[in-house]
Amino acid sequence: MSETTSVVVDGRKLRLTSLDKLLYPSTETTKGEVLNYYAQVAEVMLPHLESRPLTRVRWPHGTGDQSFFEKNVPSGAPSWLPRVRIDDVTYPVVDDLAQLTYLVNLNSIELHVPQWRVDDDGARQHPDRLVIDLDPGTGAGLRECAKVAVMVRDRLTDLGLDLFPVTSGSKGMQLYAALPGDLSSDQTRDLAQQLAQELTKKHPDLVVWKMTKSLRPGKIFLDWSQNVAAKTTICPYSLRGKETPTVAAPRTWDEVEAGAAGKKLEQLMFDEVLDRLEADGDLVADLLQQ
Repeated sequence: MSETTSVVVDGRKLRLTSLDKLLYPSTETTKGEVLNYYAQVAEVMLPHLESRPLTRVRWPHGTGDQSFFEKNVPSGAPSWLPRVRIDDVTYPVVDDLAQLTYLVNLNSIELHVPQWRVDDDGARQHPDRLVIDLDPGTGAGLRECAKVAVMVRDRLTDLGLDLFPVTSGSKGMQLYAALPGDLSSDQTRDLAQQLAQELTKKHPDLVVWKMTKSLRPGKIFLDWSQNVAAKTTICPYSLRGKETPTVAAPRTWDEVEAGAAGKKLEQLMFDEVLDRLEADGDLVADLLQQ
């Protein structure tokens, strides 16, 4: 591939650079392949990004090298990139493939969003989803996450919430539930914290609700704090800046239950996610329709 390629995406002319740069040196995955992945998942990913202030993690020289979080709109961004000011930060908001491609071309590998959206006037709304982040401590892994995920699902089903599991592409798993928008971020945080405390009391050998690292070996930290308004979570279908191109990948409950029973459950690579999309469609589509 040439160093610079001009393309037209959704009617916008873009200059894509360094397409043969290795963003994942261990798998020889190039920037061009990363851009191609995001183009292929855009149809299902964009609804999860829409109207949410976007924080990016950029790896200018590929994973394994230095990275940095970026919240503000990047300098030199085109006028057609939407933006919203929240507190003292002007975030980009991504609603179409051209906007997504522009940001990924800046080596933005990870895409993180809050649990709330902004309205047409840029005002922050109540969260439209709850997230339970399952973070395994040393000695624990996805099998333990899956066990806790089933517990969380069964408990929240009693409250009338349907949960959607996503393996994070890193170590753990997220569980999402759609909310009607009648709770504030603080109220949603309190609900998640109460759940974490309840499960810690019932299963002290497996679950911990406090962030204290010394309490976490062999256990799953049920991170309720991801529901705080200022916090963000990796967006479903986002790549992760790990050694290999793993993805925050929606999963089925059959897979999670099998993992809890001891069957193989691993983080998924981007090519696997594309194959699953073709076969099964968007497993978290209903999260947007409730």
